[in-house]
Amino acid sequence: MKPNGMDRAYAIADELIKDQLRDKAPEVLDAIESMDEADILVVEGVHDHIQQVLKVAGTRFALVDAPALSTAELRRDQVMFVNCGAKFDEKGLRKIGSFVNEGGFLFTTDWALRDVLEAAFPGYVEYNGASTADEVVRVEIHRKDDPFLATLIGPNDDPQWWLEGSSYPITVLDKDKVEVMVQSKEIKERHGEPAVFVSFDYGEGKIYHMISHFYLQRAETRTERHKSEGSNYLSEKLTMDNQRWTKYKKMGVDDANLAEVEAAYSSSSVMNKILWDKKKKSEEKSKTYDEEKR
Repeated sequence: MKPNGMDRAYAIADELIKDQLRDKAPEVLDAIESMDEADILVVEGVHDHIQQVLKVAGTRFALVDAPALSTAELRRDQVMFVNCGAKFDEKGLRKIGSFVNEGGFLFTTDWALRDVLEAAFPGYVEYNGASTADEVVRVEIHRKDDPFLATLIGPNDDPQWWLEGSSYPITVLDKDKVEVMVQSKEIKERHGEPAVFVSFDYGEGKIYHMISHFYLQRAETRTERHKSEGSNYLSEKLTMDNQRWTKYKKMGVDDANLAEVEAAYSSSSVMNKILWDKKKKSEEKSKTYDEEKR
């Protein structure tokens, strides 16, 4: 499992996101927090640990292993997170394909690019054949006009992304249908492809994929800003008062550096965006269904 420093950073980042939504969009926070374990399914993998981020955030979810997925009952209003290293047989892949086609949301990481997306959803994205080192790169939010990301990611942010050794760079095959939400000039220079976080529609559902692992092991203090205290990031992102300072100090913000909190914040923002997108789409579908019944 991962260092306690990043556990602390994820807990701080998640609370920071919640405070921002409390201030700017409380209805969004209410919708995300209303999701329960029946709405979120996590498939265990060998390498990534998305469930750890959800646990730190206090988000309820159901956990299954890959073989059990072929007999699991799936619903179109669910979000499925597949960890890197999960292996599926043909029946499991067909079930994932049907799940998304009927309206489910699928989120995958790293080696699932080849193991799941190329196998079950060919023609959209693929592994470019290169192999990354254990390294940290700067990333850029490509879709700053996205209303959810715009709420959380500011113009002064300098987010980083940790690449696992042997992470799979993403080649976008269908540039008309695949949207690149987060990219990295450094990944392109080193490994040939800029994409970090991509999404595309499939049938009635949606697929999200990111390079490397969702649960970041570490950040890198490249600049003096990154080396500064994690509390400086709170001041950049949030209007702070004594009550909030007390809360975050109890969470250990004084022992975290800004780079750790910012890196955890970036990936946690992505997770919350996916949950919000799914909640919003499910509500729209339900509203349309109710109107058609009248």
